[in-house]
Amino acid sequence: FSVDTDNGLQSLLSARFGRAAGFLVVDTDSGEALYVNNSENVQAAQGAGIQASQQLVELGVKAVVTGRTGPKAQQVLDANNIQTYRCDPKPVDQALNAFKQGELSLQAQG
Repeated sequence: FSVDTDNGLQSLLSARFGRAAGFLVVDTDSGEALYVNNSENVQAAQGAGIQASQQLVELGVKAVVTGRTGPKAQQVLDANNIQTYRCDPKPVDQALNAFKQGELSLQAQG
């Protein structure tokens, strides 16, 4: 989940992927959450989405829930078989519930 603050499952989902303040990596089985800082990419002149995508690839995530990804970031996610789901900004716990219920739109792979 791309987030703008580190408030655990109460963090607000970010509308932007590559320039989100961080990512809340959630184990959907156990509910455990790990905050991953993305501040280095927030200030990047270019390539923020690509770098953020690479960071999530290295963490081994299987899906991303965010407001929007750029085309280059999406290419990295697609190339690594990471599904991308679109969600309007809301607390992560609500977005997580929508994800588990199959209520989020899956971004088609390019």
